[in-house]
Amino acid sequence: MKWMLVVLVGGMTPVNTDLVFDKFADCLAAEEQMRKHYTDAFEAWDRWAAANIERRREYTKVRDLQAKRLLSNIGTCVPHAGGEAAASQQPSNPAPSPQAAPTPQPSPKT
Repeated sequence: MKWMLVVLVGGMTPVNTDLVFDKFADCLAAEEQMRKHYTDAFEAWDRWAAANIERRREYTKVRDLQAKRLLSNIGTCVPHAGGEAAASQQPSNPAPSPQAAPTPQPSPKT
């Protein structure tokens, strides 16, 4: 069985990475490496912010937002059927979606 790494942006929205692994352990290692990159990016930003944001109160607020933005992205490994097997599992006459348009999302607060 093959495994695919999927990133959950903000811990909720799945994003396909198209990274497919033959072994589950390899997929988990890639997820760990991805998490390390996010952690390194946050730590680098935090060092910059601590040196450049003068007001402690602003730094604390911005740091919390940045931590949520970078550190809430998580990876997970899901089974992947592969090209031909995935195509053969799909129904030949897919039913139309009951929801015609996606639900509008509220705009982010700034």
